[in-house]
Amino acid sequence: MRPWIKRTLYGLFGASLVLGVTACGHHRDGNWQMSADDQAKFRGKMIERVSGKLDLSAEQKAKLGVLADKLQEQRAALATGTSPRAEVQALVSGEKFDRTKAQALIAGKTAAVNNKSPEVIAAMGDFYDSLKPEQQSRVREFMQKRHGWWHRG
Repeated sequence: MRPWIKRTLYGLFGASLVLGVTACGHHRDGNWQMSADDQAKFRGKMIERVSGKLDLSAEQKAKLGVLADKLQEQRAALATGTSPRAEVQALVSGEKFDRTKAQALIAGKTAAVNNKSPEVIAAMGDFYDSLKPEQQSRVREFMQKRHGWWHRG
């Protein structure tokens, strides 16, 4: 596979993972960042829920924990700076849309995804590869049943 295709796929996969985690995160008072305590609670609940549904071993649970940590690191790298709302408001605060600042904002977010994606992909691969075939089958079934961001079940 050509290097640029591979980088693009890694970037898209990483971005979709980050957007998924970000979209599922609970916002408190409009703030996109959770407190460290909320993050730990969310991480624990997520690991227990996935562990229960897939009947994970201790080793598999540990790999899921590493994946959760890597996703959180990538999310934190994306969340650096001011709030996303303030960043967008700054782009339209003058008479003209600040294209240079918008491009810099996108470049920073893209760099964060590109820098952390290999670690996230490696952690996802380690976790998925550690699953037994029947557990992998349950993961695929879950993904096929899921019809959107807001569907829970």
